Amino acid sequence: MGRSLSRREFLRGGLAGAAALALGPGGLRGMAVAASPVTPTADQFDAGVPTAWFDLSLLLVQQTAGFSPPVASRALAYAGVALYEALIPGMPDHRSLSGQLNGLSELPRAGKNRVYHWPTVANSSLAAILRRLFLVATAENQAAIDRLEATFATRFRSGLPPGVYRRSVDRGQQVAGAVFEWSKSDGGHEGYLRNFSPDYVPPVGPGLWVPTPPGFLPALQPFWGSCRTFAVAAAAACPPGDHTPYSEELSSPFYREAVEVYETVNDLTPQQRDIALFWSDDPGNTPTPPGHSISILTQVLRQRASSLQVAAEAYARVGIAVADAFICCWHVKYRYNLLRPVTYIQARIDPSWLPILTTPPFSEYTSGHSVQSGASAQVLTDLFGEVAFTDHTHDGRGLAPRSFRSFLEAAEEAAISRLYGGIHFRPAIELGVDQGRCIGERVSTLAFRA
Repeated sequence: MGRSLSRREFLRGGLAGAAALALGPGGLRGMAVAASPVTPTADQFDAGVPTAWFDLSLLLVQQTAGFSPPVASRALAYAGVALYEALIPGMPDHRSLSGQLNGLSELPRAGKNRVYHWPTVANSSLAAILRRLFLVATAENQAAIDRLEATFATRFRSGLPPGVYRRSVDRGQQVAGAVFEWSKSDGGHEGYLRNFSPDYVPPVGPGLWVPTPPGFLPALQPFWGSCRTFAVAAAAACPPGDHTPYSEELSSPFYREAVEVYETVNDLTPQQRDIALFWSDDPGNTPTPPGHSISILTQVLRQRASSLQVAAEAYARVGIAVADAFICCWHVKYRYNLLRPVTYIQARIDPSWLPILTTPPFSEYTSGHSVQSGASAQVLTDLFGEVAFTDHTHDGRGLAPRSFRSFLEAAEEAAISRLYGGIHFRPAIELGVDQGRCIGERVSTLAFRA
């Protein structure tokens, strides 16, 4: 691995060939030789540390009990914020989100003129926040957190002055601890323990949601819409407007929407079936829809060989966007409590009909996948522009990768997949994307840059 940098060499940005020191993932990114002492900044390192950690976070979402899509979105947001805030002193052209995100007060500051190794800070912050957020992870996955942290620590420690290494670890842990304390007051703390509330009694009446086959589960996270948002002013922000008025008349627009779902599912093309299955993102079998958005981001960061600085901002943006998307969407869902297509179609069109996807246990309007996909696509576009990419999220499950010309094109396919799967009416899909893009636009107004 090469000799350790002396404090003087580290301060001077690796003079006399030290800039070429190989630290593996998270190593220096070809720093220019400096004539005066400098502290290396986060943009001089690659994104290997956060991309590895967010890969693990998706495994944790998939395999940890209780991590429904809303709960998963929250965890991914706090992980992104912890990473970003820990690295702020190493990103001179960026600013903290404290005072911008709802309820986030001042976070631990770095000492003036103190030297840090930013990949070590990133490693420490992500290990510390994920341990707290996934407290009920299996023993095997808790050990996986320990192993990943130790892998990077071993790689970095021998190449750094001991004081710089210890200070960097402390920085990451302190910020992660402060972010976690902030998270505990948002209304969703330990939501994985109470996805189904015994205190919730769904309203009853024509057109209102009832439990759906095959499991007939109660309503999931009925109070999630009252959680504290991150960037939008409140859960009622970005209202999608009303859904089509409920009606049982054969000539009504609502009946025609039900017929569209029925006929679409019955006459699915092979391509439409593939789309429905690719974007199903079922809890327990996948990292859920917000995890899919994070997976896309990670793939793009690797495709573009992005820096640690770019990755930190991007994970914060996407995490905040999908978390606010679920809060705002759930606010709408439990305001309208509209019934699902399977309920209407079995009652009015075909008693034996079933969709190809399992209808999730919450109301119809708007579509959560559509909202979060629209929000993620908007912030990604605002950050990177129109980027073509191939999505390999489900390669491990034997599903063929899918290619897109832009983030929005992917979001629109994710949204329409819910029609092909038979679990949403069209307005929930199309207005859901609009709602999500509105949320994404609000996230993009945050002042990440100084």
